[in-house]
Amino acid sequence: MTTLEKIKSAAASGKLMPGAVDNLAAFLGANLPAWAVASIEELVAKEAWSELNDRFYRYLEFGTGGMRGRTIGVVTATAETGKVSAIGTPEHAAIGSNMLNDFTLIRAVVGLFRYTKKYLESRPGAGRPKLVIAHDVRHFSRHFCELAASTWTRLGGEAFIFDGPRPTPQLSFSVRWLKAHTGIVITASHNPPHDNCFKAYFDDGAQVIPPHDAGIVAEVNAVPLGELGAFLAIDVSKVTTLGGEADEAYRVVAAKALLDPEVLRKTKLNVVYTNIHGTGAVQTLPLLRQAGCDVHAVPEQLEFDARFPTVKSPNPENPEALALAIKLAEKLGSDVVLATDPDADRMACAVRNRAGKMELITGNQIGALLADYRLMKYKELGWIPHDGSAQACIINTVVTTQLQDAIGRGHGVKVIKTLTGFKWIAAKMRGYEEKLRAAMGPGFDYEAASFAERAKLLLLHSTFYVFGTEESYGYLPNDYLRDKDGNSACLMFAELCAWVKSRGLTVPEYLDEIFLRYGFYLEGVINIYYEGATGSAKIKRILETYRANPPKAFGEVKVTKFQDYGREKIVDADGEALPSQDLYLVTLSSGYTFAARGSGTEPKMKFYLFASDRVAGAAELPAVKAKTRMTLDGLIKLIEADARQRAES
Repeated sequence: MTTLEKIKSAAASGKLMPGAVDNLAAFLGANLPAWAVASIEELVAKEAWSELNDRFYRYLEFGTGGMRGRTIGVVTATAETGKVSAIGTPEHAAIGSNMLNDFTLIRAVVGLFRYTKKYLESRPGAGRPKLVIAHDVRHFSRHFCELAASTWTRLGGEAFIFDGPRPTPQLSFSVRWLKAHTGIVITASHNPPHDNCFKAYFDDGAQVIPPHDAGIVAEVNAVPLGELGAFLAIDVSKVTTLGGEADEAYRVVAAKALLDPEVLRKTKLNVVYTNIHGTGAVQTLPLLRQAGCDVHAVPEQLEFDARFPTVKSPNPENPEALALAIKLAEKLGSDVVLATDPDADRMACAVRNRAGKMELITGNQIGALLADYRLMKYKELGWIPHDGSAQACIINTVVTTQLQDAIGRGHGVKVIKTLTGFKWIAAKMRGYEEKLRAAMGPGFDYEAASFAERAKLLLLHSTFYVFGTEESYGYLPNDYLRDKDGNSACLMFAELCAWVKSRGLTVPEYLDEIFLRYGFYLEGVINIYYEGATGSAKIKRILETYRANPPKAFGEVKVTKFQDYGREKIVDADGEALPSQDLYLVTLSSGYTFAARGSGTEPKMKFYLFASDRVAGAAELPAVKAKTRMTLDGLIKLIEADARQRAES
């Protein structure tokens, strides 16, 4: 019996999904390299039907920002594993239409090129499609980077790559710096080691949004499997490699995150920093040292390593990922621990409390602290009026703490809520930039204007972006680039710590000051993981049943309002409608709220819970914290139980 006959027999007995059968047949008929054919044959011979379903039940979805998936299978084939590298990278990325490998990556690059070329045809004099690519330290990241650049130049475009791993925010900056038309980052951020990702950026340095996203997706989906073989051999002879000059240009801009550089120089903050084996050390270490910090890198995590061997997960949101850094900080008596994820777009931290112990601060709390400090500082510097301005704004997302909304209102500035994903924050920034350009006329050079001049003009003619943040440890201080930046976030938070220290306070005490001004706010997150084809169906069931049959109550707490962001028209503080998204915002009779959505980056369902309570005075605060925590913990159990029941219904 041939391999294809075995596949059809498995399908007839219900072991293979129809989509998997179709895609397997297409791959086997597409003149694949010998190793790829041998890998499919081996998996079929093993009767690894569940693995084949997960690998082939669909084409890896090129969503609105790119595509993310496994590069190493759960069940592996000898032919694809081949000769393993010193850090455990197999010879080939795993075969499969639903895997991130040479075939799905080339398909994405060809589609992106064709869309970009058509877009430029309506702009005379734009030249050849120009692309910048950055990559992290993961398995196949350098290979995918060179393969993408090779494919782009073969198609007739101009491609730039870096001489090694670089942070995602540096890619965002470099697109603007090089006046490129598009950008790519090869990174799966903080996902497990077996994952990787292709993220697409457009000419403003932000991840693609409408109408470009749908146009790119259509072009990618139109690329036939048979075209891909012509691009498999890598040729980087026509690719330009970026080095020191590009690094320095980014560092100059990242350093502008500091509002009061002197407070750092005077305080000599003692910092422990970890890049968790990722790209952060390339830029964060020199930035912190240049700013005057006494920085100690965690030696066990300093070297690039795609296996992330010292952590269960390279996600700085997880306390365990900071364990080595906290241990070093306790030994050295450091003021703060700073950590960035593998592509250095997120930042997490731990600070020394009044008891002398290192204490973790959540992403929501970091954002609230930075928002309050930076608004106060901008007022001191005279950049925004003392009473605030409706033409200055902070931006966060609908799943970010409402404490930041209270802080913005307290400072008299506009608070913009966007959909989840920093690309939507960047879209608002682009709108403010375009409004100023229109007001100033064709002779105005936005990029050449100093930051102070730009801020003044935006306050007069548009909206001045003061600060942006999302709950998942993402922060951006200004509009020089258009994605969250863990490197500049480290600088911002170091400055805040130095200022707090200069006052004789600890960071948790400063946070308590904010609570006493605006009330106590507490957040919680539920992550429910569902892997593979069956997991995808479970996530879909939760989302669909929330829409068709919204929850009415959780225990004795009733639902008083249910907002469906996929069906209702929701507008932001600028009066602009938010794009539709499968996201639900639920308000409860207790005053608490929560949001529900499927993760855009991992195979999981996410729930974001928001609790708050009034605080009469400092003496009452500990009791309010304890009561709110207990109530929220109970609610978390009820919401999760309901979701799991919906997944199985």
